[in-house]
Amino acid sequence: MSVRRNTFPDIETDLFLAYVGMETDLIFTQGIDLPGFASYPLLETEAGRALLRRYFSDMIALGQETGTGVILESPTWMANRDRGAAIGYSPDKIMDLNQQAIAMMAQVRAEKGDVPTVLSANIGPRDDAYAPSDQMTADAAEAYHTEQVAALASTEVDVVSGYTLAYSAEAIGIVRAARRFGLPVVIAFTVETDGRLPTGMTLEEAIAEVDEATDGYAAYFMINCAHPDHFNPVLVDAPWVHRIEGVVANASRCSHSELDEAKVLDDGDPRELGEQLAQIRARFPHIRVLGGCCGTDMRHMQQIARASVGKID
Repeated sequence: MSVRRNTFPDIETDLFLAYVGMETDLIFTQGIDLPGFASYPLLETEAGRALLRRYFSDMIALGQETGTGVILESPTWMANRDRGAAIGYSPDKIMDLNQQAIAMMAQVRAEKGDVPTVLSANIGPRDDAYAPSDQMTADAAEAYHTEQVAALASTEVDVVSGYTLAYSAEAIGIVRAARRFGLPVVIAFTVETDGRLPTGMTLEEAIAEVDEATDGYAAYFMINCAHPDHFNPVLVDAPWVHRIEGVVANASRCSHSELDEAKVLDDGDPRELGEQLAQIRARFPHIRVLGGCCGTDMRHMQQIARASVGKID
């Protein structure tokens, strides 16, 4: 396997904060309907755009308060052809909204200015993230995700981030699609309560397969959409763990199937989550991206940031 060529981000900051829990916060806390769990339709209304801007601005403000960098994640996790069609969006409209999302984040970054801020194009899986019924080959995944990546490549995006991926072939396709356009790319796998991907593969196996098939092009890997208790036991002092540079965790200890059936939000314990992620980073100082996924809000992000920089309340 070749040595990886893609270093990102090239910014002198020890820690970046990333937040991808907006959808559960909007649905359960603010009572906002998101058909198909998609947040990109918010770009179509003035009120929706104001909501998105608030999330981005709050993240930059938190970075300023705690002296950390910030990775702004676009509201495009569900903005691919198949997921969009399920809620009535044409491919052309979806791709236009992908570009609008990055333009909005770039505007917010320009307005705030003094915090190291990365613009991430958030790409989700083609199928159910937690129980993919039709797994693609790597070639099919590359062909499918190239449409979204191509739309994003003409924007000010800094990195493509494939989130909540359940199997290695789709991750390989996303990495190859990003490489076609010379874009840095990050891969975030989700795991079940046993620390394995929903398809049963181990994190070590998944990372090795992606790196082998792409000459190690991915800048780094992450874990997302799982509670620290689910993946902490598999994080050991081994070379493959050094390819994991980010953890974006759920607030809840529930399994994915339990979360899918939940009628109320399980927001866990913000302080405990912050302490757990800070402890993981203390064990593995190379991990430089921390944040919140399902069930989290700015309370959790504040605790994660403060615990990680030693500013405990």
